[in-house]
Amino acid sequence: MTYKPELLATASSLEELSRLMAAGADAFVIGESRYGTRLAGEFSREMMKEAVSLAKAKGVRIYAAVNNIIDNAALAELPDYVAFLHEAGVDAIVFGDPAVLMAAKSYAPGMALHWNTEMTSTNFATAEYWARRGATRYVLARELNMEQIEDTKAKSPLEIQVQVHGMTNIYHSKRSLVHSYLEHKGEPERIPDADLERGLYMMEADRPDERYPIFEDDNGTHVMSSSDICMLENLHELLAVSVDSFKIEGIMKSVEYNERVVSVYRRAIDSYLADPEGYRFQEEWLDSIKEVQDPKRELSYGFFYKEQVY
Repeated sequence: MTYKPELLATASSLEELSRLMAAGADAFVIGESRYGTRLAGEFSREMMKEAVSLAKAKGVRIYAAVNNIIDNAALAELPDYVAFLHEAGVDAIVFGDPAVLMAAKSYAPGMALHWNTEMTSTNFATAEYWARRGATRYVLARELNMEQIEDTKAKSPLEIQVQVHGMTNIYHSKRSLVHSYLEHKGEPERIPDADLERGLYMMEADRPDERYPIFEDDNGTHVMSSSDICMLENLHELLAVSVDSFKIEGIMKSVEYNERVVSVYRRAIDSYLADPEGYRFQEEWLDSIKEVQDPKRELSYGFFYKEQVY
């Protein structure tokens, strides 16, 4: 079978989804914060149905994020939501909690299931475990290096997904820490709305040049990485081992930025597939991203070339 990797993106709105489809995205992870966590934007049920309609017309896939921490209250509503996703024509459910998998088997039979806990998907034995239970894709932890990714791909019975661009989460609390702190300081009038565009960040005293974006939503407080992963220059190494899905994380980025990044990765992937042996990285691809990159945020390889961190 001809190798055709997927370019996966996030979207904050239907407008962004349409623009990133035009830029070359093959699939999207979207959802609503009641069931999904760290989403680029909120997609109601009506928006989800419209997203599926827009995507199907272009041969693009829609994956619903149902990867939140599921408590008893959410559990009671889960069957109805999963059944809705199935009826709406969503292509896959992204999950971490086994409760979601069990609901999908009952209320969305045949639905593709992408296992994603963001941190514990570190070996092929775990992939085998979830494959036996019906998962179809294994979303690798961002802390794995290139050697570990290659080894997992060679031995995993599932598709594997790797994040190749964007920020990553480094801390999450279900508590609204910023809100609580400002309340404690007696400054409730200064508490901003909980969204992704407040411009809040954390700094360490010994590394004042590094800023860690922070935001709060219905799922608590999230602290993000101070740099952005960018594997464009070495994308061919992942293509050479047939990674199935390359994710561009667009959270807290402008539509224009994400549009540029998707289009550049699309060019790189297509260039490699057209002639793997003759493929050469083009410096202007990276220059194009640097033109829109926040100068305060470094483009880095993340953990791809570091020693084991677990």
